[in-house]
Amino acid sequence: MNERNRVFLNTLVDNLLDTAPCVFVDLSQQELIRQVNLHKEGQVTRSGAVVVKTGENTGRSPLDKYIVQNMGEDSGLWWSKTNQPLSEEIFDTVLQNQLDYLVKRDIFVQHLGVGHPGSNYLTFRVITETAWHSLFSANLFKAHSSAFIDDPNEDYTILHSPFFEIDPLIAGTRSKVFIILNFRAHLILIGGTGYAGEIKKSVFTVLNYVFPKRGILTMHCAANVGKMQDVALFFGLSGTGKTTLSSSLDRNLIGDDEHGWSDDGVFNLEGGCYAKTIHLEEEKEPIIWKSAQRFGSVLENIPYNLKTGTVDFESGLLTENTRAAYPISYVSAIDQTKIYSHPKTIFFLTADAFGILPPLSLLTPEQVIYHFLSGYTSKIAGTETGISKEPCATFSACFGEPFLPLIPGLYTEMLRKKLISNKSRVWLVNTGWITGPFGKGYRIPLEFTRAIIDAAINIDYSDDDFIIGPFFGMRIPRSVPGVPDRILNPRGSWENPAEYDQAAERLVQEFKRNHSRFE
Repeated sequence: MNERNRVFLNTLVDNLLDTAPCVFVDLSQQELIRQVNLHKEGQVTRSGAVVVKTGENTGRSPLDKYIVQNMGEDSGLWWSKTNQPLSEEIFDTVLQNQLDYLVKRDIFVQHLGVGHPGSNYLTFRVITETAWHSLFSANLFKAHSSAFIDDPNEDYTILHSPFFEIDPLIAGTRSKVFIILNFRAHLILIGGTGYAGEIKKSVFTVLNYVFPKRGILTMHCAANVGKMQDVALFFGLSGTGKTTLSSSLDRNLIGDDEHGWSDDGVFNLEGGCYAKTIHLEEEKEPIIWKSAQRFGSVLENIPYNLKTGTVDFESGLLTENTRAAYPISYVSAIDQTKIYSHPKTIFFLTADAFGILPPLSLLTPEQVIYHFLSGYTSKIAGTETGISKEPCATFSACFGEPFLPLIPGLYTEMLRKKLISNKSRVWLVNTGWITGPFGKGYRIPLEFTRAIIDAAINIDYSDDDFIIGPFFGMRIPRSVPGVPDRILNPRGSWENPAEYDQAAERLVQEFKRNHSRFE
């Protein structure tokens, strides 16, 4: 595809905005909520939050994501089960069918930005058929400012039609759901799914393609900053605690999910938070609880009682992957145009359902690379379609494999160099099960994990303060204030240490099988 074809495809999209029955551009929160009511897209709570259902798809569909193969420009792309190649001809077919569908519908447009002012910034135009997805996008990304743009040709357009389902026989896709990224045309097509996370993660995939070429490490992590301007990063897959643990009463949130790390420091890529809310309690997570119910927040798949005016965060009736999307200003008053210092402390979060990994361990430089490339956690249910309620070991390179368009080694090498330059300490934190596996042990209490995070940030541990754990060889602190010593070394907390040894050996083999992909 040459530049002329790129212009032609975007002209087709522009024509949609000229011919659709009604086009709403950059509506405010209040106006978008009014449109949600008029179009009967969801319920509006007494506080002004919007409660919606995403339909059949209540999580991401990673096996339905495609990247258009543009001849001569695919160097460095990582073709995998979540980066499937698609021809330009099929892309053109899907685009035309999607436009033919949307031209008969009301259209909502938001002009938004991601990144940091200057060369670390990209603009996005989100075009969708629903007011609530437009509200979601406005909550999650940054208000557009032309002053931030260095290169206007970097603009991307997302064409979003949750109720349009492609015929797989015609399109050559796996199912009726499609998420297609065309980097050369700067177009993203999403259809057949109402799960709003597909919009968010498609933008992140683009950033993972563009920013590393500028020397910026893009990271699937949360970040916060203390009173001494010390930055902490929280890497982890969905359900491991990024949003919860980074939302602290004594530290300011920079962002809860996606960040860039440049030569100048760390900055938030987004303008909002997308918090998992299943079993959300006001006492344990007051910041998220209050923000989720503020005016304009979008609540996905969470039951709402119209008579009592209450939101049932405990319910998993529709999915365990219930979500709240709200602007970051609801939880943090810090300057989002600022680049913060290089991180002093980095956490790799995992929810180990097998009860093998210690609640806290300090990683050597070699272990950092190994665990970053592994990106391990256990999944039980919810954030992706096709995950059963039984736990399974899951590995996601760089803690964000489905969003990496380039080979994982590129991001890993960038991290290695930054760690050497900035001498950051990296800890592995297990927010999952202790004293036994899922079904026998119990999930580590949140108050213990918060104490663990505080200790790792604030205590200057020496070499004598650690013991070496079995199997993975990680350094385990002998004590953590506020946490029982007994649970710090997982083998000693199991009723039968021999059973621990057997389970640990099985997990070691899972790690080795996964790591063989990169050897």
